[in-house]
Amino acid sequence: MNTLLETSDLLAVQVECTEDALRVVLSDGRTVTVPLTWFPRLLDATPRQRAHWELIGGGVGIHWEAVDEDISVASLMQPESFMRPNKALQPTSRQRRLRRKPAPAKAARG
Repeated sequence: MNTLLETSDLLAVQVECTEDALRVVLSDGRTVTVPLTWFPRLLDATPRQRAHWELIGGGVGIHWEAVDEDISVASLMQPESFMRPNKALQPTSRQRRLRRKPAPAKAARG
């Protein structure tokens, strides 16, 4: 029998920031990697500031004191429920055009 973990059951156990991504290892062994563009404060932070994080709530979230940033594990697992619309996350005009359905073909006159 498969048992799904609730998002609230997941805890962060390890955190790493690269120049362009946030990587979080979860208590169930999964690793979640998200772009730093989701978190402008981290994106603008120095590598040293990004490296100084602490787990909050036993791993429910991550805190960066130097940049006053808090990120919950739940927001990483379901970003659409937690993230505010951000221009960096919105589709480009080209992506929007590709999603549009083509106009119906005109019927031939006969």
